[in-house]
Parts: sequence; C-alpha cells; structure tokens
Amino acid sequence: MKKDKNDKNAKRTWIQYGIFAVIAIALYATGLHTEVIGFAQRGLLATGLMNPDVKDITEVRHADNSSSEATTLPAATKADFSLKLMDRDGNITSLADLKGKVIFMNFWATWCPPCIAEMPSIDKLHEEMGDEVAFVILSLDQDFELAKAFDKRKGYNLPIYAPASNLPPMYQSSAIPTTYVIDAAGNLALTHKGMADYSNSEFKDFLKSLK
Repeated sequence: MKKDKNDKNAKRTWIQYGIFAVIAIALYATGLHTEVIGFAQRGLLATGLMNPDVKDITEVRHADNSSSEATTLPAATKADFSLKLMDRDGNITSLADLKGKVIFMNFWATWCPPCIAEMPSIDKLHEEMGDEVAFVILSLDQDFELAKAFDKRKGYNLPIYAPASNLPPMYQSSAIPTTYVIDAAGNLALTHKGMADYSNSEFKDFLKSLK
C-alpha cells in the first residue's frame, strides 16, 4: 500500500516536471522567456534598490560655487557626441544634433530580461518628460527589426535607434542595460549599469536639474 502511494507521488512529480519542461521549451521556442523573466524582475525594481543614487549628484551640482567646498569638486566629464544613430525610418543622425538638451540614452536589447523589466518605466518617463528631455533608446540587437517590432507590439512608440557607427569608448559598457545621462552643458552627468525604475519623482527632479 505504501509502495503504491510512493509510486503515485513519484509519477505525479514526474508529470509536474514534464509540464514545466514543456512550458519552458515553449517559452524559449517563442522567445517569450525573456519577457516572462523581465516581468518577474519588475518586482525587484519596485523595491528601488536598483535605482541610481541621484541625490548626491544633485546636491553636488547645486553646491555653492563660492564656497570652499566647490573648489574640491571633480571636473566635469565631457560627453562624446560623435556617436552616429539610425532611426526607425533609416535616417542617420548624430548625438551631436541633440547638443544643448538634456539627453537620456539607454542601451538595451530585446533578448535582455533586465532591459525588458525597466522598459515600462522608461516609457512612462518619456511620456512625462519627452518634451523636456531628448531620449535615445539605442538597440543593440543584431537585427534592428526586432527592436522596432517589440516597440510596436508593446505600444511604446519610443524614439528607438540603432548605432550607425562604432560606439565611442565612453559608451562601451560591459553590461546592458546601461543608461547614460548628459546634461544641457554637454557633460556626462550619470552612468548607470543595470536596470532601474526611471519613472520615480527623484529621478525626474534630477533630470530637471540638468537643464
């Protein structure tokens, strides 16, 4: 009797493993595993632990230039504007065309779960600050059509681009997503490697402080 029960439990366990395996294979076959993992990672984003620490940067930028503390501030790093960009219509532009604006530049790919996880927050940020900030959502997919199809399917309508030149050393990150923020004076104000929630009020205030 006990043996029969154990056999039934073992059979049930194998059936469950089989179901999970079929689901996993189906997700990988359809490419949906990236979005499933990305969706799960949004729970981590909700904690705020992955967000860039922009508070200290903002405080430094607002330091009184006449104070003795200001003399110890590090020199600003000038951004490299030589990067060429191709938009969704095949037009070639340059980062230099955006000089004088605050620039939010995000490197991502459709196969990257953390990129997918943070994309809704970037879309929300774009909706709220697209008139104040220049957005460059730079796809690193080998096939740019995948990025365009993803953006359309999600209904984001983000200003997505593909690199039309080699990435300058300044933007050659070992991780994606990586986000760069350039201030209106042309300085690299922030480099953040990894996913984040960019729709929070603190980050929006940070962008406003860069004008």
